[in-house]
Amino acid sequence: MSEPVENLAPAQPEGPARDGADDGLQIVTFGCRLNAWESEVMRDHARAGGLTDAVIVNTCAVTSEAVRQARQTIRRLRRDRPEAQIIVTGCAAQIDPGQFAKMAQVDRVIGNAEKLRAETFRATAVSGADRVTVEDIMAVREVADHLVDGLEGKARAYVQVQTGCDHRCTFCVIPYGRGNARSAPAGDVVGQVRRLVETGHSEVVLTGVDMTSWGTDLPGAPKLGRLVRAILRQVPDLKRLRLSSIDAIEIDDDLFRAIAEEERLCPYLHLSLQAGDDMILKRMKRRHLRADAIALTGRLRAVRPGIAFGADLIAGFPTETEAMFENSLRLVDECDLAFCHVFPYSPRPGTPAARMPQVDGAAIKDRARRLREKGERALARHLDSRVGAELELLIEKPGSARAADFTPARIDTPARPGALVRARVTGHDGDRLIAEALEAV
Repeated sequence: MSEPVENLAPAQPEGPARDGADDGLQIVTFGCRLNAWESEVMRDHARAGGLTDAVIVNTCAVTSEAVRQARQTIRRLRRDRPEAQIIVTGCAAQIDPGQFAKMAQVDRVIGNAEKLRAETFRATAVSGADRVTVEDIMAVREVADHLVDGLEGKARAYVQVQTGCDHRCTFCVIPYGRGNARSAPAGDVVGQVRRLVETGHSEVVLTGVDMTSWGTDLPGAPKLGRLVRAILRQVPDLKRLRLSSIDAIEIDDDLFRAIAEEERLCPYLHLSLQAGDDMILKRMKRRHLRADAIALTGRLRAVRPGIAFGADLIAGFPTETEAMFENSLRLVDECDLAFCHVFPYSPRPGTPAARMPQVDGAAIKDRARRLREKGERALARHLDSRVGAELELLIEKPGSARAADFTPARIDTPARPGALVRARVTGHDGDRLIAEALEAV
């Protein structure tokens, strides 16, 4: 399960990120950082192809709520821009193109492979294209190798190193939207990172659907740690390298050592934990147990003091009892999580979990609330621990910044978005640190 755009710990399901219309072109992005990167690829292709007066909606399928929000947004977009072409793509469109093709507001539906091809967005091609163009994602073998100079309006840049997933967790539809795991060659990734640093980015985020599977399909089957080391060695001017959501059970030895030894590798990991009860983890078809998660976070803290952790957690998975749920609540403290991304379980059509005995909807809602409240207390504890510290902050927008351990901060400084500023933490408001700038880095 990938993480949401720009925020690894939202209190509610993630909504869309919008850009402004540019010569009539507008992109609305739901979901993960990989989607955000792909939206930038589509923007480049659309501009090069002369596509104007169009809205591209890049959907997410991770929950039924994400799909509902996409449909609702499409209806609103049609009211706001009655003459524009509305093109729908992304995981929800890949998995169920028919539901969007039936919407009167939609002009065209394209799949996750098609959205990364330049020819898809040539104005002349769009006008004569089939209304639905979605190929079998499981037959796709390539990884997009497009170079983008960053994300418009974003302080950090993303680089896709991998897409797709070979695992089949019982609750997840993402493999059916993304296909099987495919890796970008190390040389391509290093070249993209180098270009982003040359265009002024201080922080680069490596992103993918199943990040720790990077390299399994490449010659010699290299591991993610080898890629991280290569980037840091070959791009010495890169100030910060960040990893997006990873599978806790797949951290290889080289990656573990890189986390311990490489100061430029950000001291933050977002772990795909999902639950804290062993029986639920088995029914989810996860490959770790609660003891594995606790041991990993303990080992990493021992070698990288100050590292922070976030995690995906699902409340109300089928067959979950109150005692099983309590195990997930306790896991927040046992792993000392700082950021909890809580999903109330929602059945996804065609998944094994959808056929399991379901938890009552009111109980799911209540457990999600309690898990979020637990997460709020965990965040407050984390923020307390940072008061008085001097931190290096990445300015995201006027008044807002982010520490290397992904802690958000409020700061008053004239520094531009993307700049690094050394600051002293004077307090917090329960959601983010309050800091005063000391000097530019």
